[in-house]
Amino acid sequence: MASDVVMLEVDGREVRVTNPGKVFFSTRGETKLDLVEYYLSVAGPLLRAMGGRPVLLERYPDGAGGKSFFQKRVPKGAPEWLTTTVVSTPNGTLSNAMVATDLAHVAWAVNMGCLGFHVWPYRADAPDFADELRIDLDPQPGVDFEQVREAAREVKAAFDELGMTVYIKTSGRRGLHVYSRLAPRWDSYDVRAGAVALAREMARRRPDLITDAWWKEERGRRVFVDFNQNAPHKTVFGAWSARPRVGGQVSAPISWDELDDVQPEDLTIASVGARVAEVGDPWAAMDGVPASLEPLMEWHARDMDSGLMDAPWPPVYPKMPNEPPRVAPSRAARTSEENGSR
Repeated sequence: MASDVVMLEVDGREVRVTNPGKVFFSTRGETKLDLVEYYLSVAGPLLRAMGGRPVLLERYPDGAGGKSFFQKRVPKGAPEWLTTTVVSTPNGTLSNAMVATDLAHVAWAVNMGCLGFHVWPYRADAPDFADELRIDLDPQPGVDFEQVREAAREVKAAFDELGMTVYIKTSGRRGLHVYSRLAPRWDSYDVRAGAVALAREMARRRPDLITDAWWKEERGRRVFVDFNQNAPHKTVFGAWSARPRVGGQVSAPISWDELDDVQPEDLTIASVGARVAEVGDPWAAMDGVPASLEPLMEWHARDMDSGLMDAPWPPVYPKMPNEPPRVAPSRAARTSEENGSR
């Protein structure tokens, strides 16, 4: 039936949207076509944030709340105009991932059931340089959003001391993400080392509120600074992307002045487009003067000189130099006791 297909002209391309009336977000009944139109309404900010970068597709063919899968490799049958680039997994597997070149690419992905995009920290034309530092403030169970706000303010104060400009967005769930645009001089190993140094410094300054503990059993009711979001080949949920939640919540950039007042649950595909039209893009200046990673690398060198080892890596990565054993502290203690009793 003709009503089952809508043809859109997007950035000079014809993009086919099938089943445009399929409900993707059940709280208010927004459809697949509504999601495409949301992304069109934030086109400029969206492309400033992820344009030219490889993206991982998180596909929900039946909408938020349905079955899902991640897709790194562009599927067969993709249009000839779709831009791709080769990306790698930690174990070296290569895939052709979509590059977010323009809004036609975004609309094509939404038609495939992609609700939001997980973005690589480099541009496809400069894969050797990670130009984004991403600080994920992850609230542990029992932590409320006011504590996350407080942790974000502490993080910004540290960056201010270092002379690094940082920007903030909601995660689309319970946390906050702090970003700094970097000059294209450092690879992902360097950027992760800087993130580890930042996490450790924040935990030293506010041990009551912030933790750098990789093992969940050690985090307590604190905000975890997830440094491993900067590990090589790691993607992070993108700015302006819609989460797979029935309310259509968005990972929305905000200004630091709004931090005390913003309610992440209210930032949805039904509200964020109008918000951008009214107040503009809080990240509009991000590309203006890229920051240097050197201040954080100095913190990292200081920590290494004091005898600290590297922080633990995720289990999908090969064992790294100077990395501590990948054993949870409680398990290590039990093993030590068992060996001692023999």
